[in-house]
Amino acid sequence: MTDLTRRSFARTATLGLAATLLLPGMSEASTTASATQLVEKLVADINKVIASGKSENAMYRDFEKIFVRYADVPTIALVSLGADGRRATEAQKRAYVGAYQGYISRKYGKRFREFIGGRLEVKSAKQVKKYIEVKTIAFLKGEDPFEVSFVVTDRSGKEKFINMYIEGVNMVLTEKTEIGAMLDRRKGNIDQLVADLKKAS
Repeated sequence: MTDLTRRSFARTATLGLAATLLLPGMSEASTTASATQLVEKLVADINKVIASGKSENAMYRDFEKIFVRYADVPTIALVSLGADGRRATEAQKRAYVGAYQGYISRKYGKRFREFIGGRLEVKSAKQVKKYIEVKTIAFLKGEDPFEVSFVVTDRSGKEKFINMYIEGVNMVLTEKTEIGAMLDRRKGNIDQLVADLKKAS
């Protein structure tokens, strides 16, 4: 096997394991009340940025602060790295988490910037096995409302969201696939991936 083939095989083999860390039914339990309160605060902060009238870059910085405040960033980041994270040094992992944090904030910040003139509203929360799914509705001008859901858990010791679905699209698994492809194009070079993530969106 080539190194590329081994990496691809390893990622495929561990996809199910990685998914269980962040997908429904496998996280520690919060309560529907506390998870709803968390997402209400998150939504209020997002709506505040949307309505701020700030520049694009300033909004991205605000979205990054929101991501750090409300998301379990290290877990989300390292799951997206997949099996390749096993060979990364601790220094590389820290650098990757920091680069991923900025990358994901810019990428999804662009999605939330599309909400300018609109808003998010929390609609419902339910416990599914050992996690809480909080559903919100996005209202945009000139478009039909659509669903944005957050998966909330306290498995890290503090209540955070560990996944997000926009119109049913799973953020964690989408990013795991995309990060894997980016790493393959760099022939498995984690340092190069980190450097490029700092500029990517």
